[in-house]
Amino acid sequence: MPVLIVTGTGTEIGKTITTAALAAVALAAGRSVAVLKPAQTGVAPGEPGDVAEVARLAGPVTGLELARYPEPLAPATAARRAGMAPVTPAEVAEAAAKLAAAHDLVLVEGAGGLLVRFDDAGSTLADAARLLDAPVLVVAPAGLGTLNSTALTGEALRARGLTQEGVVVGSMPDAPGLAERCNLTDLPLVAEAPLLGAVPEGAGALAPSVFRARAATWLAPRLGGVREG
Repeated sequence: MPVLIVTGTGTEIGKTITTAALAAVALAAGRSVAVLKPAQTGVAPGEPGDVAEVARLAGPVTGLELARYPEPLAPATAARRAGMAPVTPAEVAEAAAKLAAAHDLVLVEGAGGLLVRFDDAGSTLADAARLLDAPVLVVAPAGLGTLNSTALTGEALRARGLTQEGVVVGSMPDAPGLAERCNLTDLPLVAEAPLLGAVPEGAGALAPSVFRARAATWLAPRLGGVREG
């Protein structure tokens, strides 16, 4: 798995923290890791973005942003409003391939969900995944509504002939309610892909040393972790 695409069923659901957990586990195993953010939105020049957050939590990764847009909008909209060039799937694929030539693992973290537009032509992260022939890991929320959005994302992946590596819950409450507990059983059924982890709510607030020590317990062996069930 030299390149893994990390997408979400929406925004603000734990995608960056999940990416950091993946990176931490790989680094602990002695693998070299690169993190590619095709389009960072809503962050001003000089401010730390998602790549910096992954590096803070996980450790020494090679980080790369292809574009940064100031407004917190979909990349296509943010690029258009800023008068800046959009990112293309070909650019994402080229950058990921170059990173893969020098690293054991490249994590490509999208913005929002799978079909959020990169440009006004309708290009998406799914197009980059197809060019790379890379598997896609879906990060989903824990609570009500997640089954529908996860099922739709899985359907979109299959319709495009893409491989879904599995599903990770991006922010699991310490005291899950009935819906959250049931969703752990139902998510792999609706996704038609395995549940490969659950990152605890608030994991991003942990001290980096604690985050790195615990990351493997949140992820399944398929992702380098030790979590069972």
